[in-house]
Amino acid sequence: MARVELSNIDKSYGPQQVLHGVSLEIADGEFTVFVGPSGCGKSTLLRSIAGLEDISRGRIVIGSEDVTQKLPSERDIAMVFQSYALYPHMTVRENMEFGMKINNFPPAERSRRVAEAARILQLNDYLDRKPGQLSGGQRQRVAIGRAIVKNPKVFLFDEPLSNLDAKLRVQMRVELEALHRQLQATMIYVTHDQVEAMTMADKIVVLNAGRIEQVGTPMELYHHPRTQFVAGFIGAPAMNFLDIGSIGFAAGGSLGNRLPQMAGAAVTAGIRPEHIALCEAGKGDVDATVRLRETLGGDAYLYANLKDGSSVTVRTEGDTAIDAGQVIGLGLPQHRLHVFDRQGLALGSGGARH
Repeated sequence: MARVELSNIDKSYGPQQVLHGVSLEIADGEFTVFVGPSGCGKSTLLRSIAGLEDISRGRIVIGSEDVTQKLPSERDIAMVFQSYALYPHMTVRENMEFGMKINNFPPAERSRRVAEAARILQLNDYLDRKPGQLSGGQRQRVAIGRAIVKNPKVFLFDEPLSNLDAKLRVQMRVELEALHRQLQATMIYVTHDQVEAMTMADKIVVLNAGRIEQVGTPMELYHHPRTQFVAGFIGAPAMNFLDIGSIGFAAGGSLGNRLPQMAGAAVTAGIRPEHIALCEAGKGDVDATVRLRETLGGDAYLYANLKDGSSVTVRTEGDTAIDAGQVIGLGLPQHRLHVFDRQGLALGSGGARH
């Protein structure tokens, strides 16, 4: 396995620049997730590491080797795509060993590697089946097995779970986490699903419009977002954002007296749905009118409107009796608030972008 270093990566398609000076270090054996909205450049960055895209400027190092000008086949990487891309006329065994066969690996070595990958991925019972006889999750495991037999320096995953149903996505997510622990491999994973990022990553790279907004562990990004963009992207449901000047603080709360001194030049306060405390109307920091209750079993989400018309989501216990039309008080603990200036940078966080 190997570390990966990206230095000042630019990528343009004609006059359109899609990556802007991306610099990043990924440690040996680390599971790093690129996350961001559609069009943010995460897949382009992954494909640039793989050599499937030529970069316009910058340097890519894998291990101790500069691979910027090398072909994909010379970079010692293995890539798993959203599409399984299996040969339908070949068995699982034949699909997994095909790359080794065309690269003239001895039959004994091919058999050994396929057997080891099949053991790791629990595919022993399916080696003689063809892809059409497999479920979606089994096909994706075959695609991952095809990568494992290469024994690469770096594994690259481009939204590999997007084609699976919700239950299977969770199962495959757990299997990928276990695979990483077993192989201790360097893995780079692209997704637009921040839940996947939070549950799987050692390190998350949040991308926005071709730039890195923030890099950190999942809980660093959850507790200490440097920008309003990161704060709103990490966490489910998303963080609530309140206009400090128009909230309309309740008389019974104390936040209205504290927040101006705390906020300074801030125009926006953010708080996560799970950090809001429910109380009687007039006894919290703000009052809100519930417009919808969504019950999910153990949890319930209350979607409410403040006096200024802004929306707030509150997570509470699933058996709550609070329902649409009810006016409730919301406590906003100061230590749970994230305060942002007019540029969307977190105050006091050193929120400069990378």
